[in-house]
Amino acid sequence: MTRYAMVIDQRRCIGCHSCTVACRTWNDLPLDIIYNPVVTEGAQGKWPHVHRTYTPTLCMHCANPECVPCCPTGASQQDDDGVVWVDSKKCMACKVCVNACPYGMRDTSVLGPRLHRFVRKCTFCKDRRAEEPGSMPYCVQTCHQKARIFGDLDDPNSEVSKLVNSLHTERLFTEHGTEPQVYYIPDLGGQR
Repeated sequence: MTRYAMVIDQRRCIGCHSCTVACRTWNDLPLDIIYNPVVTEGAQGKWPHVHRTYTPTLCMHCANPECVPCCPTGASQQDDDGVVWVDSKKCMACKVCVNACPYGMRDTSVLGPRLHRFVRKCTFCKDRRAEEPGSMPYCVQTCHQKARIFGDLDDPNSEVSKLVNSLHTERLFTEHGTEPQVYYIPDLGGQR
């Protein structure tokens, strides 16, 4: 069975925000909505061995998402492949899922001719992958440093599976028990 996941290699990320711009372009997002902000840690270390750490964030597409079961209308959903998404036609923008997400990766916006308000979030470019089978999320395709890797975690031959099973990876806020499906290869700093 397919289980989509993303690996973010912080050793490669240079904080260029091309992933953020690509996502905003593909999803035609309003200026106040960002699906995948890049958090920058200030300079660390001691001269001449100074470094910065960049942490791209996005919906974690949790295996046990807190945002899905709490939705009163069933708008917040999870596919069999693990992708968490929102059906905008069912969403009434009550923000219960926004408050349930421990990662703060959901937001509401007013869109359309009737000013329908609904929750929006990263979908691993579900629509794009449906149109072009085999395509990657736009943020992955756009990352010129190859810091984002996407694929099927259950396929032992996929790059995602090989990385998660062979390198030290970390996930954010694992104490919540949501089992996030975004893995980080940490940049431990030091001399380059």
